[in-house]
Amino acid sequence: MSRKPIIIDTDPGIDDAVALAIALFNEELDVRLITTVNGNVGLEKVTYNTLRLLKFFDKQIPVAKGASTPLIKDPVDASNVHGETGMDGYDFEEPDESLLLDEHAVNAMHKEIMNSQEKITLVPIGPLTNIAVLFKLYPEVKENIAEIVLMGGSTGRGNVTVMAEFNIYADPEAAKIVFSSGLPIVMAGLDVGQKALVYPEDSEELKDMNDTGNMIYHLFKKYRGGSFNKGLKMYDSCAVAYLLKPNLFETVDTYVDIELNAEFTKGATIVDLKGYLKQQNNAKVCIDIDADEFKKWFMENIKKCK
Repeated sequence: MSRKPIIIDTDPGIDDAVALAIALFNEELDVRLITTVNGNVGLEKVTYNTLRLLKFFDKQIPVAKGASTPLIKDPVDASNVHGETGMDGYDFEEPDESLLLDEHAVNAMHKEIMNSQEKITLVPIGPLTNIAVLFKLYPEVKENIAEIVLMGGSTGRGNVTVMAEFNIYADPEAAKIVFSSGLPIVMAGLDVGQKALVYPEDSEELKDMNDTGNMIYHLFKKYRGGSFNKGLKMYDSCAVAYLLKPNLFETVDTYVDIELNAEFTKGATIVDLKGYLKQQNNAKVCIDIDADEFKKWFMENIKKCK
């Protein structure tokens, strides 16, 4: 069985750490490169967190540091959710700095995509700054990209403003470039992430499952993106779940645009489920998830980790 080659663009982030664990230990995926972007916390911290995770997982995957700011707007972060370091709650070892490439993430992605014998799938689970810059500087990469499977956006309300989801709000101009790229896009947003829950009893099982489960348990204890008692939302893992088990999701092919100028809705994903805008479909949007099957899938995949 051939493994699907992917590049993960990420901003760890506690739920990013969980998504990375699943992707790195799944035999169906070939993680060629991990790139980092300013998001949940600043670029230096998310890069350091990525390298710490790779040391913990004992994985030798090249890492390239990307954009430290959004294209236009001022940076925002989610340290109020993920802690000051972005991964508070677990005592990681110091990382292997040799995995960090000297080149910028955009150049590293360009090289990996153009040199690949198979089309690459991009998996952005943070703000879309790096991907937007890649498309503007190197539009030729689109010919060798199979699809983009991203975590971000919402068909309804937001989680950082009334209408905007964090990853899109963090760099809405970049998101608009990506959704206008003409490439196949799968959007796994808030709608499904809010139903992809890990409950307290699951967390207790994770604690004694293996080293990764224990690490995740302790991160969850610090994670304030959801209630530990009512269930923690596995947003970023939904993008990886779609790659591996798309039948977990109900999807709709539709048109998505990004609001850039409105006072109250900047960064909102305009998901035209009713076809009011009369535009050609540009995304496959996940609108529902089989929550019970997702939880089963999630637990099975954490069992595969170290």
